[in-house]
Amino acid sequence: MSLTPQFGSLIPSQTQQTLANNYLQFNTGAGNDFAQQYLPEVYEAEVERYGNRTLSGFLRMVGAEMPMTSDQVIWSEQNRLHISYDGVSVAAGGGGTTNVITINPGGVAGVSNVISPNDTIVVLDPATGAEAKALVISSTLGAAGTITVQAFNNKKLDTAAGNGITPASATIKIFVYGSAYTKGVAVDSIAAGAGPHTTGYATVQPQFTQYSNSPIILRSQYVINGSDMAQIGWVEVATEDGTSGYLWYLKAESETRLRFEDYLEMSMVESEFSQISAAALPGSEGLFAAIQSRGNVEVGFTAAAGLDEFDAILKNLDTQGAIEENMLFLNRQTALDFDDMLASISGGFAGGTAFGLFENSEEMALNLGFSGFRRGSYDFYKTDWKYLNDASTRGAVAGISSIEGVLVPAGTSTVYDQVLGTNIRRPFLHVRYRASQNDDRRMKSWLTGSAGGAATSTLDAMEVNFLSERCLVTQAANNFVLFKGI
Repeated sequence: MSLTPQFGSLIPSQTQQTLANNYLQFNTGAGNDFAQQYLPEVYEAEVERYGNRTLSGFLRMVGAEMPMTSDQVIWSEQNRLHISYDGVSVAAGGGGTTNVITINPGGVAGVSNVISPNDTIVVLDPATGAEAKALVISSTLGAAGTITVQAFNNKKLDTAAGNGITPASATIKIFVYGSAYTKGVAVDSIAAGAGPHTTGYATVQPQFTQYSNSPIILRSQYVINGSDMAQIGWVEVATEDGTSGYLWYLKAESETRLRFEDYLEMSMVESEFSQISAAALPGSEGLFAAIQSRGNVEVGFTAAAGLDEFDAILKNLDTQGAIEENMLFLNRQTALDFDDMLASISGGFAGGTAFGLFENSEEMALNLGFSGFRRGSYDFYKTDWKYLNDASTRGAVAGISSIEGVLVPAGTSTVYDQVLGTNIRRPFLHVRYRASQNDDRRMKSWLTGSAGGAATSTLDAMEVNFLSERCLVTQAANNFVLFKGI
């Protein structure tokens, strides 16, 4: 490359114009052709090759956020209203026509006999399909309680006597459906643990189950030194939080904030109670952990199993709270399985294509993405859950026993608020965050350092800090269903 004129004689121009004494000449060959004088064509706009990368939004659809002031949130849930026992033991009948039923043969903590004499019960034996109705002759209350019963057909319950109930089976269930007294019999209250009785009744005290959760502290930080802040490089962006325009070094700060906001939701979904003895971290119970501990888990739901498997889920919901409206948040494969299942049973099904839900229009049948349906007495609203599809989260673990979807009951539940001292209605899922009149820790952000407007320390950098303290309350988890892979 040669300079024209020679080095030392370049004279800058006061205006942007090409003169003989102010430009470099690329005309001497050896790769220095004239085209090298041009700068590369640079696109200012950032290419959004992954679309909207944020994953949050699930809890905003199904829950709410409320402040709390303590290290723990406690709530109470109702127990069942009627008296029933599973896994009771029926002894073979003796010389008469009565049988003795042990209410708690396994000695399970918290199980106590509260069945009174003259109560009438139904005895069910799933092993044989047999059932019998009987009158309680006498009762021993308490944890080691037993009842002596006589079937209304005056036959022993055990199989050899004709009622078909298997003696000492671990699957027998009984429940109370009423009582039967003769004329003029006095009824006296029976104290718990007070031996056999032939008259009177046992007072059933209402019980509730108490649950608790603890908030976790989430933190993140973005740091840029003062020197880099002085090197300006603009990029045109359209961010996931709805803003657009030109960003300088705060481009990375914006993404740090978006990532932290996703962590706020992801931690509420994935958190577990900590069993690490070396760290004073109690952990927190997230949505998946709560359902696996107190809810229902469906393993390996596929379109091949179809309606029969889904109906089994509905039958199980019937035994729980039977919430009429429910939402299905699914990954791609499970959502397609539901579409295939619904398409195969809708009216006008022919050749693998369903027209019935589309006014029998073949043109409309191309849209087979069912967003809502009703089965039995339940309404379901189906949507994709991006968190289960994204390759950077659970979407990258196909083929293992991973989470494939969740059924969440819609609506609200009535709970007793320990702080307010009253019954209030809240969504089944809601987030509690730490807050007081002086400090709101729902989502805090602040600047430290000595650059970018901060003047809090001698650090030659700007630090953007993020903090939140929160936990998820999953009420009535027995109404939730977690779909898992095989």
